[in-house]
Amino acid sequence: MNDQTVWSGITDDPESVTAIVKAAMAGTQDARLREIVDTLVDYGHAFLKQVKLTDEEFERGLAFLRDTGHACNARHNEVVLLSDVLGFSTLVALLNNSDASERTPGALLGPFYRGGSPVYENGQSIASAGSPGAPLFMRSRVLDTSGQPVANAAVEVWQASPVGLYENQDDSQPDRNLRGRFHTDAQGRFSFRSVRPAGYPVPIHGPVGALLAAQQRHPYRPAHIHFVIVADGHATLVSQVFADDAEHLDSDVVFGVNRRLVGKFERQEPGTGPLADAGVAYYTLDFDFTLAEGTPTYPTPPID
Repeated sequence: MNDQTVWSGITDDPESVTAIVKAAMAGTQDARLREIVDTLVDYGHAFLKQVKLTDEEFERGLAFLRDTGHACNARHNEVVLLSDVLGFSTLVALLNNSDASERTPGALLGPFYRGGSPVYENGQSIASAGSPGAPLFMRSRVLDTSGQPVANAAVEVWQASPVGLYENQDDSQPDRNLRGRFHTDAQGRFSFRSVRPAGYPVPIHGPVGALLAAQQRHPYRPAHIHFVIVADGHATLVSQVFADDAEHLDSDVVFGVNRRLVGKFERQEPGTGPLADAGVAYYTLDFDFTLAEGTPTYPTPPID
């Protein structure tokens, strides 16, 4: 005798399947796992009934999922990309990072986040020497919902280059170029130098690209910078800041643009302001982040 749930697996018609499947899973000890999978079965079976999926369509769907997995490698995660272009990633980010408080909204992590970013002092550059593009200087504060500074918060930053490529996509860039980790000072401040990012198309060489083409959708993201902010006593913030003049700001392929995450990239004349030594026109970005109380977590990098 074992502890497995006893259930009858004999079906009579389509309407009998859902109850039989849920009965088979009734022995799940993890209550949250049972809730999630039970609900997935409920909605998944309802979906199949609603669209009346044919055998051929079901096979094509399974092949699409298989091909999505096969398209993943150490430098590319097609599964995350699929979640992004279907709006799943953005919805989860907003469900977990939006409420009536003044905290900064979350945004999707994306398929290009990597661990092991180099650690910099405030004010240093995340762009390697000789990186092309207009210089950018960002100044920021990390605050709690009462407006008090959050000291010693770890801030991870990453962005695409001025030609719209992350360094893991571009052999001409040094490893982990345009990525960095900073810590806020006693006043919650951090700052860094970089180059102004460009918008870019998401990878379209795999099944997700074929799906976008079938839907007659463009593959572009507006110019933005990614942030992960981790601090003791606060919920981790995964977010992005978008250029206010970026193309495709109102049609982001992954639905990531939130009005509160649009920052102003201000053009500065040569020889003025915080990058007076640049010798060329440059941009500044001032944007503050507000963290909610909570337990910090650490996102899992989708690529190496």
